[in-house]
Amino acid sequence: MGAMDNGEMSNPRSVQRATAPTIHDVAAAAGVSPMTVSRVLGGGKNVRPEKIRAVLDAVAALGYRKNENARSIRPGQRTGLIGVIITNVANPYYAQLQLGAEEVLAGGGFRMLVGNSGEDADRERVLVHDFVGRQVDGLIVVPSGTVSDHLETERVGGVPLVLASRRIEGLATDTVLIDDVAGAFEGTRRLLAEGHTRIAYVGNIKSIFTSRRRLDGFTRAHLTAGLPVDPALVRVGQNDPDAARRAMLELLEVPDPPTAVFSENNRNTVGVVRALTEKRVPADRMRLMGFDDFELSDMIPFPLTVIDHDARELGRTAAQMVVARLNGVADGLAPQQVQLPTTLAD
Repeated sequence: MGAMDNGEMSNPRSVQRATAPTIHDVAAAAGVSPMTVSRVLGGGKNVRPEKIRAVLDAVAALGYRKNENARSIRPGQRTGLIGVIITNVANPYYAQLQLGAEEVLAGGGFRMLVGNSGEDADRERVLVHDFVGRQVDGLIVVPSGTVSDHLETERVGGVPLVLASRRIEGLATDTVLIDDVAGAFEGTRRLLAEGHTRIAYVGNIKSIFTSRRRLDGFTRAHLTAGLPVDPALVRVGQNDPDAARRAMLELLEVPDPPTAVFSENNRNTVGVVRALTEKRVPADRMRLMGFDDFELSDMIPFPLTVIDHDARELGRTAAQMVVARLNGVADGLAPQQVQLPTTLAD
């Protein structure tokens, strides 16, 4: 007779189970309560990061799946669902990405499940696990950072995965990017050609893939022109308009202040304009260069050039890559990387 027949409790870490692991098994392996497991798998709200990681590690080790479709989906049958994870639901840029993806997916008979990570890697982990539990046929993810263990093939149930807008080093999967380096280089080069030598930089969190690339393009343009980048004019870490506003207010106070500003994304451009308006900077005293277009950008009272690209095309391309994998069109092909161009729009 086995240990369970003698009334002893099974240890999920050491005993191979004949049945699928339960939420209680996960709780025991993670050293938390079943309620905590439920809270983590339900979104992770008000759960400490270390407990989220412990639960998700236990989930992966045990192969637990919170299968929302178990009653209706037979093994091997598709659900017709594609999970899409973005980083900022408040940014209209991602609305365009979603619309582009939906155009392709709806045409192929798929529906989208959309989640917002808020640039939080733990939240992203939870969303990936939840979508896999719902048996999505594929995933499109705008990654929030550099961590990839939750996106490895075995963690996503072997479904096709496409990274959009950002790449994770070391993760071999289909990826669609914007040519951030070239866009930032050309935008900065135009400012330098106009005679600006004091160009401020207002950027996002340095751990973000696009942030590093855009700062790289900004720096390369200076080096090509034989000019150094003044560290006093560089601000990174701004991930919303108010943070960008505060950074711009600081930049206006530095000795020998800037005559032009490179803004790394549309939300930062909004913050920069708010600061300039608040300080009543004359329109002819500040030149703006901003990555990503946004609504009413043509109403900005300062000379503005937008480093533009088609966010909807980014979404369409990502969806096409997922569908190609699902339909066997890309069978046998190594992970593909597509890079979309940028243009300067006055």
